[in-house]
Amino acid sequence: MYQPWWDTFGQMVQPVASKRPWMVTQGNHEIEIIPGVHKEPFTSYNARWVMPYEESGSSSNLYYSFEVAGVHVLMLGSYTEFGHDSAQYNWLQADLKKVDRIKTPWLIALIHAPWYNSNEAHQGEYQSFGMKSSMEDLLYGARVDAIFAGHVHAYERFTQVYKDQADKCGPVHITIGDGGNHNGLATKYISPQPKISVFREASFGHGEFEVVNATHAQWTWHRNQDDEAVASDVVWLTSLASNGVIIVGVCYGGWLVNFLPQVPVTRAHPSIYNPSGQGASDTGEEVSPSKLSP
Repeated sequence: MYQPWWDTFGQMVQPVASKRPWMVTQGNHEIEIIPGVHKEPFTSYNARWVMPYEESGSSSNLYYSFEVAGVHVLMLGSYTEFGHDSAQYNWLQADLKKVDRIKTPWLIALIHAPWYNSNEAHQGEYQSFGMKSSMEDLLYGARVDAIFAGHVHAYERFTQVYKDQADKCGPVHITIGDGGNHNGLATKYISPQPKISVFREASFGHGEFEVVNATHAQWTWHRNQDDEAVASDVVWLTSLASNGVIIVGVCYGGWLVNFLPQVPVTRAHPSIYNPSGQGASDTGEEVSPSKLSP
């Protein structure tokens, strides 16, 4: 029923996808269960978007991990089982034990349904609160730096958070579901804005996560609904592995990461390395490079 859509989308992105690797995870639109006709979910997705899941010890194409540019990336499945007794949960536990925060000082996760969301769209969905209830403790204990989500067709960035409260040991949560949708944007937000919600806007856009070195990275969200990319939200992040416990006296080079391939930056940034952690904000507030002490 939907196969021509899959094919035309593949043809549309082929000029880019054939040159830069795309690492993806599934969402609700990829389930494709047709009552009385097709009962197996993700048939088209699994046939067309085969990820290197076996290399990370996963038994499913719906969740896996990979490493790129000093970052260990967790690609999690919001629409497959995620409870404490699930295969995904057991795999995640085992994968996190393998993470080497000296080799990959940055640890991020990608999901589809956001765990934190102050938009009126997609409130009360089990894929959000159920997965959060099951896995938040696990990711918090592993000191995940950031969790990126989609689903809600708007942009929102939360501070470092854990169990609905600001927490300097928790990950920054970012909803970046604003790439485009034929139904338009999710324009209505809950009022008043929660204190843990730092920035939110219903605009089309895209984001860039630039890993500068082992301790510092910059997230930039670009509003581009007017056919022109505008940097609207910029924040410096400090790796939770850089508190002098795991990384001591180590300075890495820099890469640009768009969750696709790594693009080497020819100049490293040793002047930004700061093992004390002072300078870049633990709570996600904006800090300019000039304020980062050598």
